[in-house]
Amino acid sequence: MPDPASASSSSEPADAVSPQVAADVLEEVMAWYTRELLAARRAPHPDPERLEQLLARRQECVQDRERLEEADGAETARITALYAARLKALKDTGP
Repeated sequence: MPDPASASSSSEPADAVSPQVAADVLEEVMAWYTRELLAARRAPHPDPERLEQLLARRQECVQDRERLEEADGAETARITALYAARLKALKDTGP
């Protein structure tokens, strides 16, 4: 996982986050939801509630990825922190 803390360059404030780092973290979370969706759909008895939750979370990723295209530094940092925390939680809980 990219380290948002190491993403700043000498011309940016210390708390700035590269848009590419933000996109990478967000893409990792989106990929996790995509894998879980595929697994949930292939289950012998798919859980409609779980499918709905996974689809909604993945859609949030899509919307936030679109926001990143025009985000300022503060919004980029907010999105990066949100998705870095979410990715950590997803990895800690496992599938």
